[in-house]
Parts: sequence; structure tokens; C-alpha cells
Amino acid sequence: MKRGKRYVEAAKLVDRATLYDAADAIALVKKAAVAKFDETIEAHLRTGCDGRHADQQIRGAVVLPHGTGKVTRILVFAKGPKADEAQAAGADFVGGEELIPKIQNEGWLDFDVVVATPDMMGVVGRLGRVLGPKGLMPNPKAGTVTMDVTKAINDIKAGKIEYRLDKTNIIHVPLGKASFTEEQLADNFQTLMDAVIKAKPSTLKGAYIKSATLSSTMGPGVKLNVGKLVN
Repeated sequence: MKRGKRYVEAAKLVDRATLYDAADAIALVKKAAVAKFDETIEAHLRTGCDGRHADQQIRGAVVLPHGTGKVTRILVFAKGPKADEAQAAGADFVGGEELIPKIQNEGWLDFDVVVATPDMMGVVGRLGRVLGPKGLMPNPKAGTVTMDVTKAINDIKAGKIEYRLDKTNIIHVPLGKASFTEEQLADNFQTLMDAVIKAKPSTLKGAYIKSATLSSTMGPGVKLNVGKLVN
């Protein structure tokens, strides 16, 4: 795969054979984020879990202390007083049944997170084929199926992110922007790691976090010393 000049120059900063401490890795990733836009810094955690087993599924949410630096558009499925509450709390879109054809037939997906009250999950369930593959289905574990829509909206706007295993048992999460300070990124990363370590399945045998990498949108990956993260 041919890489651009900027990537090649940035990659020279990183020693691929070295496993870095989190603070050093964050400093390197920031330095290597040389694109003309404010790149997102992401963490990629390869786990020893097998997501095909229900008892080894990992899914949860955590509020990053410094947010993600991204404006998150929230769609809330609710009706009656709960719809009014969602509007008042600052949801970007609120609706019910009438949104189904818009999403299913017109391909409308101008939102980043979907929240639903439990009584609306019958409606939302019909969108499973569209929302599921995009990771947008509301889920009680992530706090996005709830009667307390105000708290859900406030948490998301404050920097709540969801973490879950992908098909290859890797967790991919945004930690913030390249413009964040190293301290802010370190706080966010530590908060994420605390939550993920707490979520370790009790049935798991062997290593939980097999490898961890930090990278920016356009930059090279920086491998972390996993032993120091998990112990």
C-alpha cells in the first residue's frame, strides 16, 4: 500500500519494535498527527476474548473526563412527555414510528448515537438490520435504552463513548483530538482502560488484553507495553 509523504515522515518517529509506555505513546501519536485537520486519536485493544460466546462479550460505556472533541448528534426514540424531555435536554432529533421509513427507505443516518425509551424498543427493533451493522442499536449495557433520557443525553454530550468487541475481538475507541494536551489524552486513556479492565469476563482463560495500539486518523500506530496497562 503506497503511503503519502506525510505518513512516511511521521512513521520515522515510531520504532515498530518498541513497546511504549502510555505517556510516551501519546506524545508520539500527537507528534505524528501532521494532517491539515485536527485528527482523532484512537485506541485499538486486541483482546483474548471470543465474542461468539455470550459470556465473553464485552460492551459498555464510559464518560471520558475531557470528552472526545467531537460534536455528537443524538437521535432519541421516545413519545409523549419523554419526547418533550429529550427535546429539552438537547437531543438533535426526537421521534418515533414516523422515522422508520426515513431511515429504512431513504437511508437517513445523520446521527451518531441512538437513545430509546424501553417502550420504543419494539419500533427500534424493526431498524435492526440498518442500525445493527453500524453499531447504532440502543443497548441497556451502554445506557442508551433508558427512561432517564436527560441523563443519557447529558452523558453523551459530556463525552460518553461506547466500547465493544468487533468481529475480530478488537475494541476500537476514540480518545480525543490531536489538539488535546498530553495530560487530557492520558486521563481519557486511563479512564477507558479502567472501564475495560473492569469489564473483563470472569470466564476468560489466558491473556485479556493481547496488544494495544494508539494511532491518529492519518498517522502510524504506536504499540503499547500491555504489561504495564493491565498490572
